[in-house]
Amino acid sequence: MGLIFKPVRTILILGAAFIAGVFYERNMVTDRCLDAGGRVADSGICEGVK
Repeated sequence: MGLIFKPVRTILILGAAFIAGVFYERNMVTDRCLDAGGRVADSGICEGVK
């Protein structure tokens, strides 16, 4: 029975790692935008950086 759930568990762990990476990168982009003097619009796009 454990052999059946190993691939499912692996896929879930990989999916969770991917989602965590997306949120981490989005946070880093937001920090870089704010450090450069811009602001992040509701759509997630950095505005006001020259």
